[in-house]
Amino acid sequence: MHMAAQHPTAALLLCEVVMEILSWVPAKPVTRLKLVCKSWNSIISHPHFVKLHLHRSPKNAILLSTRTPPFPNKEEKQSLVLSSVESFIQNPSSTLDAQENRHFLHLQDWVLDSCNGLVCVARILFHPINDICDIWFRLLNPLTGFISENSPCLRVNENNVFGFGYDESSDSYKVVTVIRDSSGSVTAQVYSSGGSSWKTINSFPAFPFSAKENGQFIGGTLNWLGVYNPHGDDYDWAAVTLDILMIVSFDLKSDTHKQILLPKGIHEIPRQEPTLGVWGNRLYLLHDYNNTHFIAWQMKEFGDENSWTQLLKISFHHLGVETLFPEFIFENGNIFMLRGRHCFEEVFYDRRDNSVKRINNLANNSYFIAFDYVESLVQPC
Repeated sequence: MHMAAQHPTAALLLCEVVMEILSWVPAKPVTRLKLVCKSWNSIISHPHFVKLHLHRSPKNAILLSTRTPPFPNKEEKQSLVLSSVESFIQNPSSTLDAQENRHFLHLQDWVLDSCNGLVCVARILFHPINDICDIWFRLLNPLTGFISENSPCLRVNENNVFGFGYDESSDSYKVVTVIRDSSGSVTAQVYSSGGSSWKTINSFPAFPFSAKENGQFIGGTLNWLGVYNPHGDDYDWAAVTLDILMIVSFDLKSDTHKQILLPKGIHEIPRQEPTLGVWGNRLYLLHDYNNTHFIAWQMKEFGDENSWTQLLKISFHHLGVETLFPEFIFENGNIFMLRGRHCFEEVFYDRRDNSVKRINNLANNSYFIAFDYVESLVQPC
């Protein structure tokens, strides 16, 4: 310390060496290292270190939003469970039962998505008499315990979908709510973390057709599958044609949107609603074929419509499913998790060896939704 005080250059070099070493330490133990000394606390808390650490953090975790419905002698509960991908695939039931790395939520909270270790949670208050709802959003970091202030209240009708992602240009996290009114007009509301108001985006080109499908974040954009120019407050999937089906990509930097074309190999509308997914820096389109096969497309270069590649085509019979409910993608697009014959059964398909693994979670009495997750130190201002 005496030498560092006399030689600023040496002190700076020592600081850089410490930062380099600590940036490779996993997020959970590095939070404890803040207690070692004031200088380490200062280094670990610095925004530059937080971004460097996030960049080097392994992308091998999963976030499970679980909801236990009320059963006799059991109260309804909702929680977040953090797990490694490997542990969850090997033993989903034990992961869902584990009390370690579990964070309980209010029953009125709904987890929208996770980005850079932050979880976006919505508190929704429904007004069923006039079909509207009041929504507040907040961000939390399950690892550090950070919880943001609530966003300004957003009052919308019940025909809405959400998206959550990161705008690197402004170093802010944004929530996007896409809303359709009774006339079929589609608009979007955008909120930036720490802001005091919502920004309205008019003339949104399409409405995402599934309220269960949040916008998929990739490359600074949120992406939804949508129907062009919907009429009224409902639609019939059987009446949808390829010329009105599109992927809408919303740029979080410019608050603008564009259309991404579907793969050229799709020549007819799937029997069931398709879904989008993201793993790593790849966009996936998942759909059925004639209600007999599961097909997965991968966009190898995001934004390049010519890079769509059919990754797999596998029969429902081989998977042991009767309908297609894709839920999550693991291991660089090699493992797909699908809903089985009932809501408590999960099917894992590994395309590397064509294997199928079936897990029954009935004993857990829990519904869950899986989100891509990375442990981080991120705490937005």
